[in-house]
Amino acid sequence: MTEIRLLTPTGHLGFTMLEPESFLRGMAQGPDFVVADSGSSDIGPYPLGADEPCSPVEWQTHDLEMMLVACRRQGVPMIIGSAADTGTDRGVDTYVQILRAVAERHGLPPFRLAYIYAQVSPDEVRRRLRTGVRIAGLDGRPDLTEADLDRTDRIVAVMGAEPIIAALEAGAEVVICGRSSDPAIFAAPLLWKGLDPATAYYAGKVLECASFCAEPFMGKESVLGVVRPGEVIVEPMHPGQRCTPLSVASHAMYERATPFFEHLPGGVLDMRNCRYEAVDERRCRVTGFAFQPEPTVRVKLEGAGKRGERCLAIVGFRDPDTVARIDAVLDWARKKVEARFGPGGYELHFHVYGRNGVMADLEVVDRPAHELCVVVEGVAPDRRTAAELTAMAARQMFYARLPGTKGTAGTAALMSDEVLPARPAYEWTVNHVMPVQDPRELFRLHLTTVP
Repeated sequence: MTEIRLLTPTGHLGFTMLEPESFLRGMAQGPDFVVADSGSSDIGPYPLGADEPCSPVEWQTHDLEMMLVACRRQGVPMIIGSAADTGTDRGVDTYVQILRAVAERHGLPPFRLAYIYAQVSPDEVRRRLRTGVRIAGLDGRPDLTEADLDRTDRIVAVMGAEPIIAALEAGAEVVICGRSSDPAIFAAPLLWKGLDPATAYYAGKVLECASFCAEPFMGKESVLGVVRPGEVIVEPMHPGQRCTPLSVASHAMYERATPFFEHLPGGVLDMRNCRYEAVDERRCRVTGFAFQPEPTVRVKLEGAGKRGERCLAIVGFRDPDTVARIDAVLDWARKKVEARFGPGGYELHFHVYGRNGVMADLEVVDRPAHELCVVVEGVAPDRRTAAELTAMAARQMFYARLPGTKGTAGTAALMSDEVLPARPAYEWTVNHVMPVQDPRELFRLHLTTVP
């Protein structure tokens, strides 16, 4: 094929529901494949560690139903990556069950469904460590150790294009993937059709977040990519959006430490020489990308483990003197908690919104707002301890002894005089890359016919 048309309706399937009008407008353009990602590490470690979705199943069903019905009626293959937010085996099974129910509900003709598991046992990773395999850390982490695995509840491997290509070669018309590289799920059908890796992976990079590469900002709108060797043209399907050289080029900076490189299993996408040109008022053409293969295929591993039970309390401050000395208030509360519970065995965090609650130590503004909201977060091995230490920290802020204060009524305001139970606290324990002999060896491909 000299030209392949990819339609992506959403950058995270089910996170909020996709917009139907632009999706159907995109389907009318005759795409060769419909591809959507459904997961992210942006949602934090809890969903992976607890193996729970971060979005209601009804929202995910909405998106899957709209896509599957349209694709099967037009005979267009469909690929979904990182099923149910985290790409665990549970997530893949959930999506397979949803698709079966949708097919039955709409009386769809039979189709070939492939589903690919990406969850990896900590014991399998441990076995490889013991054979001397180095599993290197990312983002400044040290190499993986068995102690890291001891703290890990669940691990997924991030698949590249090869398992998906194997599914397409086996005749799959719908592919549900476990945890996947975002660009790889788009690159897979392009590579399968014979396009070069540079073109395929760049198309995946620019299309992965759907309408985020267009302007003005509109989430959950569909984008069409027209892909030819050495060339990718992107066009938004919402009539009020346009893809410009500025909007497409700036998307390369989104969620990236560098706008020039995208690391993938088996190589690096090099975008230093990309050229962005306006085709017309709504379309942008990109050329000049390159792909640098690496001699060793390394697969990223993501793992999460539980730290403890967690509770929250919300306290507000408006008194100017207290706002100016909020650190002294927090220090008083922290010392009172330590006097009750000791110096360790728990965690106590104060998130000061109005000062640096969003950016923490990265905040560049040193003048707080006229009022502050302090979210108290307590983490302990059990829920009862977490609730008590959180309550103590919140209430002790009423009684902070600040020099010169004459009032006795307290200067804190509780939004609600209660401790709010929260989800357990999880942490990222594995953010590493592991060398493999075969890019498919960590992934398990299954084929079935639906219905």
